[in-house]
Amino acid sequence: MIKNKIIRVDRDHPDTDIINQAAGILKTGGLVIFPAACLYGVAANALSADAVEKVFLLKQRPCTNPILVLIKNADQLEDLVATIPDKARILMDQFWPGGLTLVFDAADRVSPKLTAGRHKLGIRLPGHPVARALVNSVDFPVTGTSANLSGQPGCTRTDMLSPEIIEKADLILDAGPVKGGAGSTIVDVTLIPPPILRRGTVADTDIYACLDIRN
Repeated sequence: MIKNKIIRVDRDHPDTDIINQAAGILKTGGLVIFPAACLYGVAANALSADAVEKVFLLKQRPCTNPILVLIKNADQLEDLVATIPDKARILMDQFWPGGLTLVFDAADRVSPKLTAGRHKLGIRLPGHPVARALVNSVDFPVTGTSANLSGQPGCTRTDMLSPEIIEKADLILDAGPVKGGAGSTIVDVTLIPPPILRRGTVADTDIYACLDIRN
């Protein structure tokens, strides 16, 4: 039964039927494990409080830890954030899609489960072809947290997934190994100047140069 949950998918040209199957699961509140640039992640409907709760239960994640979301285009920001600062637009134009997560003030409609009650939301436009196909297949943002139990290392291959993760997931998209290493760089665009909260794929120097910040 477990093996039936794991479907091989071409990294660069994911099969439309497989992506549509995954989309159907997301639309009905289910959980899909998918490959991102550095690690495998857990996708759920980020606008469904029940689906987000499933992510926390799957990861055994403390409710005090927020979950970032993935979007298919910048237009989706309008329903997720209170404002889009000019510096955010500059960074989006330069680094999206790719390894940059931007932290915004969350809109009122966003579930406090996602933000851990902090009223801020991390958002990224994914660069991995399978992740991009998945978020493009639905009309809502999806969660992008890593597919590991809380406190344990992330997974770069599906055979690294814990049995608990496999059991609770509805579908696992296996595109082979992902690169691992540093995750996305996280920048808080609600503050001036925007601080780098986590160093990652996009270099600090590139962020500073893009925003014309001396450091």
